[in-house]
Amino acid sequence: MRNTWLSRAGAGCALLAAVLTVLVVSGWPPLISYDERLARDLHAYAVTHRGVTHLVRVLSDWVWDPWTMRALAAVACLWLWRRGDRSRAVRVGAAVLAAAAVQQGLKALIGRDRPQWPDPVATAHFAAYPSGHAMTATVVCGLLLWLLPARAPSGVVAAAWTVAAVSVLGVGFTRLYLGVHWFTDVLAGWLLGVAVVSLAAFRHACPGRSPASPRADGPAR
Repeated sequence: MRNTWLSRAGAGCALLAAVLTVLVVSGWPPLISYDERLARDLHAYAVTHRGVTHLVRVLSDWVWDPWTMRALAAVACLWLWRRGDRSRAVRVGAAVLAAAAVQQGLKALIGRDRPQWPDPVATAHFAAYPSGHAMTATVVCGLLLWLLPARAPSGVVAAAWTVAAVSVLGVGFTRLYLGVHWFTDVLAGWLLGVAVVSLAAFRHACPGRSPASPRADGPAR
């Protein structure tokens, strides 16, 4: 059941990302109009609320920065490796590297311009689509949730999901608020991130592992 859910979620998000990419590249008017309207409204607020904007920049540039997320993934890889779970350590590392390659490849291929403002509150490099912040946060938070022990207390699981959701949604909002991404950039990052996590976790979700396995009481596969 879990294996089926993962495969469907990954395939569905990959398909939606592909459709979204086609719409963005073709410049579908309703979507582009929504992107521009939302960007204008958020930027107008950002330039008049500097205190809020400063806090948002700290969250975006430090707390939820892609390199912060990758550092968390590196710690998880080291922990898995030291406890002998090298298969998942490799999967986590490969998934984070694959996410970076996919996002940079699409940025170079599509070459979408970022929003341009006469009074910017932040700057960013490279092309806009997809959002690297949103995709990296989705991949790392998703992988860390996947690594939760199967017998973790329900309170710990709930807290982990809450932190992950706030981080993934929060980093997307910060990129929009700072005027360095369009909404569709962030949405693509989220969708592609879920697809990468589903692919990384797919094999370990397959049924058939023996209950007597030495790691049966370890983290959920």
